[in-house]
Amino acid sequence: MVTMILGEVANFAAYAFAPAILVTPLGALSIIFSAVLAHFILNERLHMFGVVGCALCVVGSIDIVLHAPMERKIDSVSEIWQLATEPGFIVYSCLAVALALVLMFWVVHHTEQRKMLAYVAICSLFGSLTVISVKAVAIALKLSFNGVNQFVYIQTWFFISVVIICCLVQLNYLNKALDSFNTAVVAPVYYVMFTTLTILANMIMYKDWDSQNATQIASEVCGFVTIVAGTFLLHKTRDMGNTQPDSDSLRADCELQEHS
Repeated sequence: MVTMILGEVANFAAYAFAPAILVTPLGALSIIFSAVLAHFILNERLHMFGVVGCALCVVGSIDIVLHAPMERKIDSVSEIWQLATEPGFIVYSCLAVALALVLMFWVVHHTEQRKMLAYVAICSLFGSLTVISVKAVAIALKLSFNGVNQFVYIQTWFFISVVIICCLVQLNYLNKALDSFNTAVVAPVYYVMFTTLTILANMIMYKDWDSQNATQIASEVCGFVTIVAGTFLLHKTRDMGNTQPDSDSLRADCELQEHS
């Protein structure tokens, strides 16, 4: 539990020093470490498909790191607020919140087959706004530690409020999705949808791709698609090689032996 908290703190701090297009996709690296550690510690055999999935995640991550845009220099939370109040990002924020509310109060209650996608979409829409706000708070903390107090601005507290509200909504609907559906399906779908919307929100707000050419952008997209492929492969084949007869099968075998 302590290591998980430390990891989240480090992930939070990363947004203060690097663009979200670099930080968010690299979250897939935790899947690789989990798979490798489970192989050695929990005796969960890492089969060939698992090795290929890990390799794809590594290749995609390296591709994104090599072609990621430079972090935009920001000197105050007021600059972030100015970017957040530009027409493009305001339109995105309003559409994201409106779509999430429609999913929460109408789609979830009127459909059963697509409920998992609705839950994941709600988490992803609010998650993209969470990352924007987390980046603002992280930059505020970095500037404050450097001697320029940013907590005297009301904008900083607004971003903190958005982080708290969005995180609570995400936790609620992510738990609902995991309670009702298979984790092997929810996890990769959530990763892809959350990362895609987060990158889109950051591109609209920070305009990171304005300083890049088409080749660099295409390389980043290919790196992201490679990570997605590796993530899906790891989740869809995670139980291969670890299948053990369950209690019902053992009981049936015993009864068959007794009758024979």
